[in-house]
Amino acid sequence: MTTQDTFDRHCDALAAHDIDATLADYAEDSVLVTTMGVFRGRDEIRGVFENMLSEFAAADATLHVDETHVEDDFAYLVWHAETDETVYEFCTDTFYIPEDTIRFQTFAGKLIPKE
Repeated sequence: MTTQDTFDRHCDALAAHDIDATLADYAEDSVLVTTMGVFRGRDEIRGVFENMLSEFAAADATLHVDETHVEDDFAYLVWHAETDETVYEFCTDTFYIPEDTIRFQTFAGKLIPKE
């Protein structure tokens, strides 16, 4: 598989709210760095995605991809979204995907909690 193939599979799993398929793209020692902390390994990463996917499971949640770029082993994503709980005004993810597995990911965004 190419980096693009793995990235597409990952995005499809997230869109389907499939936690197991989402986590299958990570190795046991993968790292996710966010503004909320550093999460190491599938178990810690699972907690991040369980929270996120439950928030985005609401029928009126929206997510829009603004741009993507894939170069060699790297993928970059810019997006914005809105859920019942949060406005995701500007968000970005960067993925390092060697050999069909997300080994390292960063996430940063401007999140505005709704009152």
